[in-house]
Amino acid sequence: MSKKESQVVVGLDIGTTKICAIVGEITEEGIDIIGIGHTPSKGLRKGVVVNIESTVQSIKKAVEEAEIMSGREIREVYAGIAGGHIRGLNSHGVIAVKDGEVKETDVRRVIDAACAVAIPMDREVIHIIPQEFVIDGQDGIKEPLGMSGVRLESKVHIVTGAVTSAQNIVKCANRAGLDVADIILEPLASADAVLASDEKELGVALIDIGGGTTDLAIFHGGSIKYTSVISVGGNHITNDIAVGLRTPMGEADRIKHKYGCAMAALVKKDETIEVPTVAGREPRTLPRQMLAEFIEPRVEEILELVRQEIANSGYAELMAGGVVITGGASILEGFPELAEQIFGLPVRRGVPRSQYVGGLRDVVSSPMFATSVGLVLYGARQEMGRNGPPKKFGIRDEHIYDRLIKRMRGWFTEFFGL
Repeated sequence: MSKKESQVVVGLDIGTTKICAIVGEITEEGIDIIGIGHTPSKGLRKGVVVNIESTVQSIKKAVEEAEIMSGREIREVYAGIAGGHIRGLNSHGVIAVKDGEVKETDVRRVIDAACAVAIPMDREVIHIIPQEFVIDGQDGIKEPLGMSGVRLESKVHIVTGAVTSAQNIVKCANRAGLDVADIILEPLASADAVLASDEKELGVALIDIGGGTTDLAIFHGGSIKYTSVISVGGNHITNDIAVGLRTPMGEADRIKHKYGCAMAALVKKDETIEVPTVAGREPRTLPRQMLAEFIEPRVEEILELVRQEIANSGYAELMAGGVVITGGASILEGFPELAEQIFGLPVRRGVPRSQYVGGLRDVVSSPMFATSVGLVLYGARQEMGRNGPPKKFGIRDEHIYDRLIKRMRGWFTEFFGL
């Protein structure tokens, strides 16, 4: 990879409703967004590939748009993964420290000990994410190297996914002529883009509402504590509108984005909308409040499912930073207000933070681009930490996931500056 190419990072968000490619250039000041391409997604359902050829064509179109805007040829991407198959768990490892001082080999051994968990044959590790170290009962340690002690413990968060789902993402990218540098869980990428460090420290829940899934990530004490994916999203809202107003799905989606509101109480009674009908019949004029009455119950259902998931996580009482909602569906008017009623916490919309990106940052300053920008930020960290030639995923490589685990462990040590 030439020096020029090494300065460019591409995030590829393969979503249920849209596929988005964002090109970021690494500069001394940070990351400049220099190219964006997005196209309707065809071939995915609830975050999982169900038609490879349709997905490949959508990826090609989005990448081509990004190439034209950026003037760069795209060969390698950082791809996101989501879907109901994603599972997260916290793990704990303990070792005895040799010679009474923590060395790099001790850190690696305790990470290996934490990763020694039973995982079913049809699942693979996607991320091994650092939380903290404990030395002789003293917790909250981020950098244990060089410290004295006899007992070293590590706490990590492990994210697993279905082998076939991850392989299909790699296969689609490869068929589109792209190498996959890494696979990243989408809510973690979104968190990179929209959350502030003080929110992560206080405790915050990030809710990413996409087309086919709603992703949850809970942070506390500066580290990830819980991840989950719920197989309900914005497409369910669109479907409710299509059925309720008896209009085609494409028109239902347009109406949702233009006139939708998540709280019927916020809509004036005299507001009206024009609704196209099927089979060429004359359009109808209906109260906008009727549209909101179809949207509100589904949004409430999605948020209730998330609230129950947060309650099950055990971290509901540790979210002093409140809730951040992002993703395309969160753009709906009244979404934060309804979320505040359900969670009983302060809620804000999450958009990519301006201090992280430059260039076309006004264009990507929307919740719908949070995941794509987060993938670029993640990729930039990996690029700046690379030594030697890049490692790429190829679907024919039988050791794809062995390499993935090794790279995650390498990221773990980089995170703590080891």
